[in-house]
Amino acid sequence: MTDTLKIASWNINSVRFRIGIVEQFLQQEQPDILCLQETKVEDGSFPHAAFRALGYDYVLLHGQRMHHGVAIVSKLPLIEEERRDWQANGEARHLGVRLPSGVRLENVYVPAGGDIPDRELNPKFGQKLDFLARMTSWSESLGVPTIMVGDFNIAPLECDVWSHKQLLDVVSHTPIEVETLGKLQASHDWVDLGRRFVPAPERCFTWWSYRAKDWAASDRGRRLDHMWCSPELAGNAVAHHVHEPCRSWLKPSDHVPLVTEFRF
Repeated sequence: MTDTLKIASWNINSVRFRIGIVEQFLQQEQPDILCLQETKVEDGSFPHAAFRALGYDYVLLHGQRMHHGVAIVSKLPLIEEERRDWQANGEARHLGVRLPSGVRLENVYVPAGGDIPDRELNPKFGQKLDFLARMTSWSESLGVPTIMVGDFNIAPLECDVWSHKQLLDVVSHTPIEVETLGKLQASHDWVDLGRRFVPAPERCFTWWSYRAKDWAASDRGRRLDHMWCSPELAGNAVAHHVHEPCRSWLKPSDHVPLVTEFRF
């Protein structure tokens, strides 16, 4: 018998403030596992009850008050949790677990990097590049089949943004960021599941700024959220969806959830 595993990933931009749309999404999509980024809550204040009421009895957290934070909620047992400090400053940006199948699941929230794409003028930009370099060192020696999801805060392809030309100097799409993310991808031959199922140059955005009066009409999106897997798992991925309608829900995040379905 083939088992199906549905994994969702969503930068929720405050899980307590947006718990209503999280519940709506879980009821509608019924993923087995949900990885959240930017939860903005300490572990003791995480809304456990809302998830348990929907059957997500396994909750692992790496939280931080008002900033950052990642969480994994699951209907399946999660074991061997791990928290890596790729920022090298104690920020809560990673949570890894092992699934019952033995596959690793890594939930990552890469720093945004500030507004100026220059590490001398903007230390946050340097921290972002260094974060990715530390991830690459980890990835090079990875010997376990792994699924990696999260908000990578980089739109790597020209077609991953609404205007390649206008965003070349904008943090998230600069050549140095794209090159750095490319090194991370090459370090383990990671398979970009988003573009495996939505081939370039098809439109595929996961983030739209709050600044737009009508986000859908202007459609100035970027593909900042990603799901990657080890090469040996690529054949197990059978479906991938970007849930764009969630951007119009009540009190939306500026990101929308991704869902990949695997068969083992």
